[in-house]
Amino acid sequence: MIAALESWRAGLFHRSHLMRNIGAGLVVGVVALPLAMAFAIASGARPEQGIYTGIVAGVLAALFGSSRVSISGPTGAFIVILAGITAQYGIEGLQIASLMAGLILLAMGLVKLGGIIRFIPTPVITGFTAGIAVIIFVGQWKDFFGLTPAASGQHFHEKLMALIEAMPGLDLPTTLLALGALAIVVIAPRLTRRIPSPLIAMLAVTLAHAYWQFDGVATIGSAFGGIPAGLPELHLPQVTFARVLELLGPAFTIAMLGAIESLLCAVVADGMGGTRDNPNQELVGQGIANIATPFFGGFASTGAIARTATNIRSGAKTPVAGIMHAIFLLLFILFATRLMAFVPMAALAAILFMVAWGMSEYERFI
Repeated sequence: MIAALESWRAGLFHRSHLMRNIGAGLVVGVVALPLAMAFAIASGARPEQGIYTGIVAGVLAALFGSSRVSISGPTGAFIVILAGITAQYGIEGLQIASLMAGLILLAMGLVKLGGIIRFIPTPVITGFTAGIAVIIFVGQWKDFFGLTPAASGQHFHEKLMALIEAMPGLDLPTTLLALGALAIVVIAPRLTRRIPSPLIAMLAVTLAHAYWQFDGVATIGSAFGGIPAGLPELHLPQVTFARVLELLGPAFTIAMLGAIESLLCAVVADGMGGTRDNPNQELVGQGIANIATPFFGGFASTGAIARTATNIRSGAKTPVAGIMHAIFLLLFILFATRLMAFVPMAALAAILFMVAWGMSEYERFI
């Protein structure tokens, strides 16, 4: 059953539950903001496109999925796949592949293939996500250390060698800012959980750079020209038969990874919140979200496990929290984008370092 209808029938939209869900959504929105931008940049897109993805997918997956409390948007698990697609086919190719993946997910849900995903062995998923974590970690060296690597091939080992060779030319102010941000992300949760540590790190490093005006430190403004205010115009990707054939493989990859990630997220939500999801309906919700997102400047999305856990810990019980998280991102993109031009890229790299660490699941290898 669609989570929104189930919550309504269970009386969870009553005023006594409403404020708690609104509050949880705002907390998750604050958590999602720096992550959405960081994931977009790492995927080869512009930072605002990650926010667009969080807004559209956040609303549609909450409305049409089966999990009451799952949060959807851009995720770290997608970075490696999406970055490769963007590098080869461009951002519009990524958006077309995302749309096609949405259609595949929708079809999988309608023909009730959701249960099959759960038969994938856990070691396979663990190894896959750990590999992605390593690639994300190495991929952020450039912004973390302020490197200017020489041109290299597309293979991981070629990029790694280029980064290692560029390491003697690291930019000291950039590296110090990145280390400061990383320290805050690690230490802040031990002091307070009321304010998300990625947000604290991003604000602290931005203020430090604004005060001292370090030379050579790349910011969102210098790298992307800032973030435009307001929502993008409705964009219709140029879909042709040849383009569809070309992107069928990437679209299938996005769909499979999205299905696995979203259903894992729903399982985590069930375990933490005492609910029970319908995997087929969850795929339908994710499919609808991925079909719609590219028309608004976004790209592939799926269930975000860490943000979902934050949502539940903050008291969420209904899809209202997921919708409020999207509304927070919407308000930010409408009224506060000028501030983001001053955010050092090093801060986002530090946040992604911790995302990679969380994805590594190192304890499973010990």
